[in-house]
Amino acid sequence: MPLTAAHWGVYRAEVLDGRLKALHPFEKDPDPSPIGQGIVDVIDGPLRIRTPMVRKAWLESGPATERQRNGQDEFVSIGWSEATKLVAGELDRVRRQHGNRAIYGGSYGWSSAGRFHHAQSQLHRFLNCIGGYTRSVNSYSLAAGEVILSRILGDAASFIHAPQSWHSVAESTELLVAFGGMPVRNSQISAGGTGYHRTVEGLRQARDAGVSFINISPNRADVSAELEADWIPVRPGSDVALMLGLAHEIQNNGWHDLDFLDRYTHGYSQFAAYLTGKTDDVVKSAEWAAGIAGVPEATIKALARRMARSRTMISVGWALTRQDNGEQPFWMATALAAMLGQIGLPGRGVAYGYGAANSVGVERRQVQYAAFPQFSNPVNEFIPVARIADMLLSPGAEYAFDGETLHFPDIRLVYWAGGNPFHHHQDLTRLSEAWQRPETIIVHDYCWNALAKRADIVLPCTTPLERNDIMITPRDRFVVAMKAVIPPVGQAKNDHDILRGVAVELGVEDRFADGKSTDEWLAWIYEESRVLARKSDVVLPDYERFLDIGWHETDLPKDPIDVFTAFRNDPETAPLKTPSGKIEITSTDVASFRKASLFPFPAWYEPTEWLGCASSDLPFHLISSQPAEKLHSQLDHGRASQSAKYMGRTPLTIHPKDAFALGLSEGACIRVHNSRGSCLATAEFDANLMRGVVQMSTGAWLDAVKMEDGRLLCRNGNPNVLTRDGRTSSLAQGPVAHSCLVAIEPYGCPDPSQAYQPPIIRKIGR
Repeated sequence: MPLTAAHWGVYRAEVLDGRLKALHPFEKDPDPSPIGQGIVDVIDGPLRIRTPMVRKAWLESGPATERQRNGQDEFVSIGWSEATKLVAGELDRVRRQHGNRAIYGGSYGWSSAGRFHHAQSQLHRFLNCIGGYTRSVNSYSLAAGEVILSRILGDAASFIHAPQSWHSVAESTELLVAFGGMPVRNSQISAGGTGYHRTVEGLRQARDAGVSFINISPNRADVSAELEADWIPVRPGSDVALMLGLAHEIQNNGWHDLDFLDRYTHGYSQFAAYLTGKTDDVVKSAEWAAGIAGVPEATIKALARRMARSRTMISVGWALTRQDNGEQPFWMATALAAMLGQIGLPGRGVAYGYGAANSVGVERRQVQYAAFPQFSNPVNEFIPVARIADMLLSPGAEYAFDGETLHFPDIRLVYWAGGNPFHHHQDLTRLSEAWQRPETIIVHDYCWNALAKRADIVLPCTTPLERNDIMITPRDRFVVAMKAVIPPVGQAKNDHDILRGVAVELGVEDRFADGKSTDEWLAWIYEESRVLARKSDVVLPDYERFLDIGWHETDLPKDPIDVFTAFRNDPETAPLKTPSGKIEITSTDVASFRKASLFPFPAWYEPTEWLGCASSDLPFHLISSQPAEKLHSQLDHGRASQSAKYMGRTPLTIHPKDAFALGLSEGACIRVHNSRGSCLATAEFDANLMRGVVQMSTGAWLDAVKMEDGRLLCRNGNPNVLTRDGRTSSLAQGPVAHSCLVAIEPYGCPDPSQAYQPPIIRKIGR
């Protein structure tokens, strides 16, 4: 059976009479993910987009028409020739009338795990061929963490994705303290694909080696029960205050490593003055932290002592960056680890997100493989990725970002291939309003999800099972030949061929395709990767042999090390890429930013919405977590995701005592609401949650009904109608989904969800 790959794993495809029958786990994977099964019954199901589609109102009236993209529009099926001309004509009109900066090449999302058919790369190369586009930077997952690590460590990706390996943790760690937990549901995923799910195995090996775990989270289940972790329930949004209390206790008792701080860090004295209250007259003691975090003072003091006396690894989850002042948790965790003086030693220091993705902690060679070249973008404009609604609603408005003063461009056309902003973004009522502003929205997708239903031109693309590709990523030790196992459904084309057709119309085919066929591009990427791999002493088989075998496993490194090791061994000859060459507890850059409005060292700032300011109107803190049964919103209509729903809707977990106080019965339909919107869910009781906290998974396809007050009600349980479209700070402008208060009430018998029904298709052709 041929192999295929996705961000959630590698599978062997069973095909009968040209149709996908089943996906079987890759024989080398010890912990295969069930997510892949979600595509089996939907790849050619009723939600599949089989021909190019145009929104009926846009086709009849053009981009000047009044725009009501609300997910309930009718569409018209047209042929590829007409669709290609429409897309080319709109791109040409907008760039001539408004310039290329008026084109937003969104395409934020995971799309395909294949190295060539990565939708974002294909679209960005194409747009660069026609003069460029406005782009986005950073990610919804951890924008605040990416920006702050680039300032205090000089790099972000290396430190996030290459911490101490699981082998090193098992061999050398005594105590692993997980701020935000380590939910293994997230570790099913790795950007670019994975052939070996390592996280669960690595955690078990650490447990068997005697490693002790501390779970600091509002949810006991955020660390697997089999690890027998000590649980310290903490108010959402207060982790930094707790870390400061630990830091003060360590400093107050003289447990901090002054030699390490002097040699390897910059600006500790300024931070120490803040700890002791010299900066703001507030001593960040354990007693102070206890009042904010809801953790007993004695517990904080005992943990500080234990961390100082152990070989300690601090893990801080990606989710902690998605809240008000989300830059602070990564910054403060780094400072706390520096105080212990163990950074760069085997099994010790700080890791940014164990459990957040399978790639974090996995043993692998550090290889930089080739990718589909995108050219340079002639347009300088960009936005922080989570500021899309601000950009569309306020063209020309000024904002601060990472020390710069920028202005939002005036976007007339949005082109999206891969990803779904109606999953990623917050406050979907506000995004829906912003979504009416562009004159034209073009989308590539394979199914009628919330984004496709809100586009003007929809071009049907293939799934990874319908095209050849290569899974080759620096974050995994397997290289896999992804085979097309079924022919394209309907008239679907791969993104490269779609864009190549548009490139022909615009006269840039030669530049876009470079005279290569898809198969020639695949061979080029592989052979270029072989050359790069040799520089890291990694040998890949020749291309024909690789295709014949179907996969290759690269050798593991003999001596696992993390990215801090060389710096620890000799900070003078291997300095960090910071202004001081050291870990910047006090950031030289941030201190120079006039509009930062922040201390230049990690500090506590009270969130806008959290349990510390909860009221009787909004008594619950909502945690909108990543789902266990799908990646973001991908395959929400598939069997794996649907099997996790209660009564056809996303469950909301709530402590039984909180549910009893509201008069809720388990399995009842409920309405979750605040001033931004509301959604329907099914009540699920869970005593693992701390009181006052409720949890819903993201990823339910938006099924929006506009209420009388203009807010959206999602009948399908999308929590992003509730979350705030705020920003972490002027540093990163990241999303703040986890700073969110809600109210809950019983909700009778609602109408069934319409999320999984295709739109009305009126006629074929014009």
